[in-house]
Amino acid sequence: MTARYTRAVKLRLLSVGRDRSGLYAPAVEEYAKRLGRYVKFSVEEVPEARRAAGTPRARDEEGTSLLERIGDGERVVLLDERGREHDSIAFARRVTAWLEGAKDVTLVIGGSDGHGEAIRARADETLTLSRLTLAHRLARLVLVEQLYRAFTILRGEPYHK
Repeated sequence: MTARYTRAVKLRLLSVGRDRSGLYAPAVEEYAKRLGRYVKFSVEEVPEARRAAGTPRARDEEGTSLLERIGDGERVVLLDERGREHDSIAFARRVTAWLEGAKDVTLVIGGSDGHGEAIRARADETLTLSRLTLAHRLARLVLVEQLYRAFTILRGEPYHK
């Protein structure tokens, strides 16, 4: 499976919160660096709505912060436990479809309270990484690793066995 896409398309992970534990950030940075060989990739964070934590207002505030960072012409892929699930090969095909669309792509991971309705409405597509509930910082790592895996699949490289 070989991909045909323009390297000018940007792929971005936009997520709520920081990894204050230090457990996941080094691995996310490593996979982000590896992804740079294939595509213009970045990871951006918006702050958690700590004052409203655990309420629908938190989802709405975080959703507003996310939406402020998303341009009109971008394809938005929301990561959510209720989204469509793919295996790694099918996910690689989705990545190809996004990049061949010649739009910048923003993948969005919400905070621990989930996604607000406004960001859901803006999404072009909703995916899940697993039917299991993942800590959102762990989900960030899984997503970046799967993006890297997708590009190695598309290039026929041996990472995916």
